[in-house]
Amino acid sequence: MGKPVSFSVNGRAVTVSPDDPDIPLLYVLRNDLELRGPRFGCGLGQCGSCTVHVDGQAMRSCTLPLSALQPGQKVVTLEGLAANGTPHPLQAAFVEEQAAQCGYCINGMIMQSAALLAKNPRPSRAEILQALGGNLCRCGTHLRIVRAVERAAASL
Repeated sequence: MGKPVSFSVNGRAVTVSPDDPDIPLLYVLRNDLELRGPRFGCGLGQCGSCTVHVDGQAMRSCTLPLSALQPGQKVVTLEGLAANGTPHPLQAAFVEEQAAQCGYCINGMIMQSAALLAKNPRPSRAEILQALGGNLCRCGTHLRIVRAVERAAASL
């Protein structure tokens, strides 16, 4: 076991001791903490399916080494967006707009959109498209995804 790393995940303090301090945060979240929101997509930080929030910033967890986290930093995954069992407005909007087809990109789309709405609660369509420009969707549900973000923004 390696040097312990302590941080917060979805409001819960965790400590992990990886053999490799540079293991990607994604692997720790999925394998050690058994969270299934962030997904492995490309492994290069290019598709966005692994997106999480670190202290409110959208980050690609597949390229973020665990060693880059500072003690006490707050990581939020898709599972942590819900409050007391109530889905986040984005999660509800994605369901209402049927924005998922295969669903593989949805974690990244929702997490990137949540970071956008936290900074800009009333984004224009152009701002939504710009924010999601680095997230890939293989199924082509982009229009429904944008409508879901617009719906969530209207409900905030």
